[in-house]
Amino acid sequence: MAGIASRASGSSDVLVIGGGLQGLSSAFQLAKAGLRVRLLEAEYCGRHASGVNAGGVRTLGRHVAEIPLALAAREQLWHGLADIIGSDGGFVPSGQLQVAENEADETKAKARVALLNGLGFFHEQWVDQQQVRELVPSISPHVVGGLWADRDGYALPYKVATAYRLAAERLGVQITEQAPVLRVDHQAGMWQASTAQGRFHAPWLVNTAGAWAADFAAQVGDPVPMVAGGLMLMVTQRVAPFVKPVLGAMGRPLSFKQFDNGTVVIGGGLRCEADASQRHAMVDLNRMPKSAQTVIDLFPHLRDVSIARAWTGIEGFMPDEIPVISMSASADNLVHAFGFSAHGFELSPITGCIVAELVTQGTSSLPISAFRVDRFANA
Repeated sequence: MAGIASRASGSSDVLVIGGGLQGLSSAFQLAKAGLRVRLLEAEYCGRHASGVNAGGVRTLGRHVAEIPLALAAREQLWHGLADIIGSDGGFVPSGQLQVAENEADETKAKARVALLNGLGFFHEQWVDQQQVRELVPSISPHVVGGLWADRDGYALPYKVATAYRLAAERLGVQITEQAPVLRVDHQAGMWQASTAQGRFHAPWLVNTAGAWAADFAAQVGDPVPMVAGGLMLMVTQRVAPFVKPVLGAMGRPLSFKQFDNGTVVIGGGLRCEADASQRHAMVDLNRMPKSAQTVIDLFPHLRDVSIARAWTGIEGFMPDEIPVISMSASADNLVHAFGFSAHGFELSPITGCIVAELVTQGTSSLPISAFRVDRFANA
């Protein structure tokens, strides 16, 4: 059944499970479309993946299937976020640079530009060694070039999550925290979510439960091979300004930026073990030196800078590293949006738009067939 033909009795038209950025964005857009929404969050909004990401607003280096969504998010939402939700979320259009450190990286980068140009995408540009040094004068001389996306940047995840929450609540969204959903059922045209705080009903259900979303997908007949894992970030002491763009690397994991206060945030998919059943992940100090070494290789003057703190949360990882954004393949009136595999921050505003379209119209104006929940069914 596509769209909402009429309002069912009860306090909500839609139940949203999960108070991360995907859930908050979806709740906001659904309420903006005139629906009554209740969001159920197991802990507090933004606790896990949404609070343990580096805040990259990145179209650069994405899977080809994600590019239309990433570009739409950047151009339609991020650059005008304050007008949409009342806050810019700390967005800084600093540009993003993915550095090439050797000839193999350069070959790979130029091949990607050619591939994207052939598909009609021109947001990534090859910049040579001299251009890189103009963008980042302090970078190590061994860097030979890089891929550059000038309208990318970064934002502050906690500010974005808070802004979406407040904007959703202004539109009437009811947010219930400390209410882990134990089970979902569909009976007589109504979805029921059972929690420790009671049962909640609505004709539509949106599954944005992050690392726990696969459990609910399995309950409704949409099993997916998602794995929960821990993500880590670390931040340094304050240092003198030396870099403006967000940096990544062609040949090794890296997400790297300096804030206005001088601190440097280091990420790039830093993984650690996680116990999803206990909703807990522990910082693994043994896995951090590798990323720190990458930073030192690129900026040798940071060798003696101290790490001030590190933190972690839990994310859901898909085998193909792209998310699920789709209608259920097995149940009526159910939309999934999860499995963003450590790069969902930039996509979160447009995910909410897509979810609202699926609920109200039964289709999306953006290409999402690559993100079907049943794409692994025959594997």
